[in-house]
Amino acid sequence: MMGWYGAGMGVGSWLAMGVFWLVLLAAVIWLVAQLLPTSQGRAGGRAAQPESPEDILDRRFTLGELDTQTYQAQRAALVAARAGHR
Repeated sequence: MMGWYGAGMGVGSWLAMGVFWLVLLAAVIWLVAQLLPTSQGRAGGRAAQPESPEDILDRRFTLGELDTQTYQAQRAALVAARAGHR
């Protein structure tokens, strides 16, 4: 009863099956890479802009890490430093 399945799959069928699984695997890897956050801070496929010194100072003041006097002194120092570079 050997060979009752016929000749089996031909070379073209094996190649098509291999290509199908490679494409499916690549699609799954791409999808996972798009959904997971990365250390580069990607937001919607674009790299996030680095925080400016003023943004960092504002954030620290908002979080209560700096008191008003320190915040105002450091803010004035940043403004003076920026004016000196122009």
